[in-house]
Amino acid sequence: MFLCHPSQIIPLPASTSTMALSQFLFFSFLFIFFNLSLPNEIDVHDLLPTFKLPKGLLPNNVESYTISPKDSSFTVQLTHPCYVEFPNQLVYYQKDIKGKLSYGEVSDISGIQAKKLFVWVPVTGIDVDEQFHMIEFHVGFLSEKLPAEVFENIPTCKNMGSQDSPFASI
Repeated sequence: MFLCHPSQIIPLPASTSTMALSQFLFFSFLFIFFNLSLPNEIDVHDLLPTFKLPKGLLPNNVESYTISPKDSSFTVQLTHPCYVEFPNQLVYYQKDIKGKLSYGEVSDISGIQAKKLFVWVPVTGIDVDEQFHMIEFHVGFLSEKLPAEVFENIPTCKNMGSQDSPFASI
């Protein structure tokens, strides 16, 4: 049943209407999911792939998380701060991690640092490069890409002692 006469409908180009429909369905799903489900009903590691992000971006000690259905901003609480060793990369996760999720990227991140030489630098964004199967980490105006397969599995948190903490001198 049409609310207007069929001759008044202006068709959109196929690519525009398909993309708009896909985005509408995706955001409708997120809205329904976050409004009808109980908080933390789904493990956050299983939620990441719905945003085209790998499960292994967060360590195994996630205690809880919240995601705003309005703007996809999130907070993840870990049981304790910890370190994760990725190939050629040591990463420190604070107890509270915040940011903003969107399809294939995380922006406005706080609570994650990567060690570069002898300096800890804050990770401010993460992008998925599907074409080359890489994950790009932004640290200010610099970035580094790592193979996506590194993040297929959920990493184990390790306590490395306060002397290694990026906040030991604070």
